[in-house]
Amino acid sequence: MSKSIFYHAGCPVCVSAEHDIINLVGAENVEVVNIGEDRNRISEAEKAGVKSVPALVTPDGHTLHINFGASMADVKG
Repeated sequence: MSKSIFYHAGCPVCVSAEHDIINLVGAENVEVVNIGEDRNRISEAEKAGVKSVPALVTPDGHTLHINFGASMADVKG
């Protein structure tokens, strides 16, 4: 993985964190995945260690939970 991946669910907390992450690392260094809209990527996020969103998975595979917006169970519905 060459870019970080920022997973979120589209809630206001997540969208705010998305803007902050892009401002910090640059849009060219992060892939933004809204799993509220792209639900087929939920399992990918879980395999990467995402327990709640918003979360950032670094190129080294570390999962950083930014702020508690929603658990993965909540996202899955």
